[in-house]
Amino acid sequence: MDILIAVLTGVLAGFLAGKIMRGGGFGFLINLLVGILGGILGSQILGWLGIQWGGWFGTLLTAVIGAVVLLWILSLFKKK
Repeated sequence: MDILIAVLTGVLAGFLAGKIMRGGGFGFLINLLVGILGGILGSQILGWLGIQWGGWFGTLLTAVIGAVVLLWILSLFKKK
């Protein structure tokens, strides 16, 4: 059940990050994958900063931050 919740949180994070990064998105499916990977990246970034949030909302916020960073990095390689 925890894996399902993590995937659903990542999917929502990717969707939100795609909306935040207007023009930085790569389409619905890729943004969803980015949300899942963003959860991992966000955990690392916030861990380095010594920030740790608990609960589902904290997990979602962490994943959104990571997904936004990942979309920004990917947008650097996107052809215009």
